[in-house]
Amino acid sequence: MKVSIPAGVAIGLAALFSVYHLVLAATTLPKVHDIGPIIACMVLYAAATGAALFVPGRTLPVWAACFSLATAVVMPLVAAPAVELRTGPGYDTWWIAAVGTLMVILVVRGRGPFAWFGVVFLAVQTVLWAGPGALGSLGVLGSVAWVAIATVFAVAMNRATRVTRDFVRAEQETVDWQAAQDAHVFERQFRLSQTTRMALPMLQRIIDAGGDLTDDERAECLHLEQAIRDEIRGRSLLSDDVRSEVMRLRRSGATVQLHDDGGLDDLEADDIRRIHAQVADALRRARGADNVIVRTVGEGADTAVTVVGLRLDTAASESAALGAGHDDEDGDEDDSVALWLEIPRHVGV
Repeated sequence: MKVSIPAGVAIGLAALFSVYHLVLAATTLPKVHDIGPIIACMVLYAAATGAALFVPGRTLPVWAACFSLATAVVMPLVAAPAVELRTGPGYDTWWIAAVGTLMVILVVRGRGPFAWFGVVFLAVQTVLWAGPGALGSLGVLGSVAWVAIATVFAVAMNRATRVTRDFVRAEQETVDWQAAQDAHVFERQFRLSQTTRMALPMLQRIIDAGGDLTDDERAECLHLEQAIRDEIRGRSLLSDDVRSEVMRLRRSGATVQLHDDGGLDDLEADDIRRIHAQVADALRRARGADNVIVRTVGEGADTAVTVVGLRLDTAASESAALGAGHDDEDGDEDDSVALWLEIPRHVGV
């Protein structure tokens, strides 16, 4: 269960207490020797309280904290000489409670050291002005107590905030770990179902024949084994059309290699579908090739996939696969290259 107080309510309560001190100060004006210092303290206190309450941000800016501390120092020095010191409690020393309230606001706004300096100065000034006995009778100890309570509360809240943040971080890490585990499980299940779908008919045939397969069936087993490897080494390049065209080429005697280096991971689904369609079309055009190599290109390049079809009639085919022996500037076409295609990463490139 989470219990919290809206910021507007807390600010409203603090402002109400501050206004209450100003009302008490106004009621004492007929009793003071000089109302000028008292009015100046009232204006200064209102300005400092307004800054401490309404300046945005979780932690009060240093300038506002310094302004509030300066107010807490100036008010006792200016207001004390203007009033007649009394032995009993009264509202003439309203600034003592006002300083305590202002310092509590500083503690809540994350400026505890400023607040403690303010109440310590208030206590020292009161002792010098009215003697040690005035600490209790004039309410200085009450202001110190409220600052202490506010400090304990602020420390507890900060600790609770840190613990909550740690729990939230741990929860997020747990969710990420669970998502990764679910992804691994899904990937394994998908690969197993894909492998089962591809290999189960042939496995059943092997069982029925007792392992006595024809040459064509043995060749088909090799093609199925290569197709299963494609699901591991070139999975981002595969679609149903691509699988069909790859199997057609292999059954016709060609060697097909699919290499997925992760270059398609950042693409949108529409681009992936377009690239799969172009790869399938390129494989249809590579019917005269003996060796077909389909490879993704790393991120950052304009090309997403390269498709190279080679005829194994000359030693130049190996260099053609690496990009050599294919000189477009001279206008010469190497007979060993049956297909050379670069599929762009995005439309219009």
